[in-house]
Amino acid sequence: MDSPPPAPATISAVYNDILQSHILTRLDGPSLASVASASSDLHSLSADDKLWQNICTSTWPSINDSLISSVISTFPSGHRSFFSDAYPLIHHHDNSHASLDISTFPATTELISAVDIYYRDSPIFSKVERTETVTGWFNSSPFRVDLLGPKEFVPAWIQQYGEEDLRIHQMEQNVSLSWILIDPKRKRAVNLSSRKAVAVQRHWLTGEVQVRFAVILAGEGKESESEYVKCEVVVTCGGKGGEDVHVRDVSLTMEDMEGKGLNGKDSLVILREAMEKGERRKLRDGIEGKEKFRGFLEKKRERKEKLQRREKVLDWVCIATGVNCFIAFWSYMIFG
Repeated sequence: MDSPPPAPATISAVYNDILQSHILTRLDGPSLASVASASSDLHSLSADDKLWQNICTSTWPSINDSLISSVISTFPSGHRSFFSDAYPLIHHHDNSHASLDISTFPATTELISAVDIYYRDSPIFSKVERTETVTGWFNSSPFRVDLLGPKEFVPAWIQQYGEEDLRIHQMEQNVSLSWILIDPKRKRAVNLSSRKAVAVQRHWLTGEVQVRFAVILAGEGKESESEYVKCEVVVTCGGKGGEDVHVRDVSLTMEDMEGKGLNGKDSLVILREAMEKGERRKLRDGIEGKEKFRGFLEKKRERKEKLQRREKVLDWVCIATGVNCFIAFWSYMIFG
């Protein structure tokens, strides 16, 4: 009698060390997260912090810094928690954060920026920057994080050729950025970059190329109208056609719909709530970021036009009131 066919092999038949050393190490972050949800055995194997550390350090060279490594070690699940916070781009589109009781969380005493700039997916610039958040100067001054000093610059080893429009297009298509903001007290992180540029242009005075990355966050609602805030990173690059490009300035700022820069105190509230409640998801490569950026600019333009119309009405009311008062005064003088 023929023997029955062998039972199909299951994942449990594969040695764990083979899975961890030769299979799971070949996966990127999203793939590893998907594998972890397939079974309890795979979930246990995929929880190894070394796997996630390798993924994080290869994705963001800046986190090889000893300060960042120390902070990540305090996250609930180490590098896996950090990746979960920092890999998906923020999609924080409403002002529902008003119900969040931030008093239940530890006070933020500093923010740490881990920044990486890439050209054709190869890193050309990495920097870690600490920003204190407790002094009166921070709370009252416009929120701004600068990574380079006035006289500093970093060679990017990028040569640009061709016409002006072609060089601009080249920068727009090939330069990408990650700006991870970390709150070490709350053990949370958020990526404040659209990854792909939302706009590239030459500065009207210096001629330097400014590559802009932006995410739109929910701000404070005013009356029945939703308020939005633009969190923008500007990478300023010098160098003419045929010359090596150098990074001269990298800065992060926040601006409301009236074009006013937010101070540190207001920015910190929005950033905390984006970390805690902001929806994170993989956005379409470069498309959705541009759409949201243009939508913000359109809402900003509509806000400005609305205020201008309101000011014109008030001006006419003031003029009419003045004329009526003038007529009433002379009528009293003549006939009174």
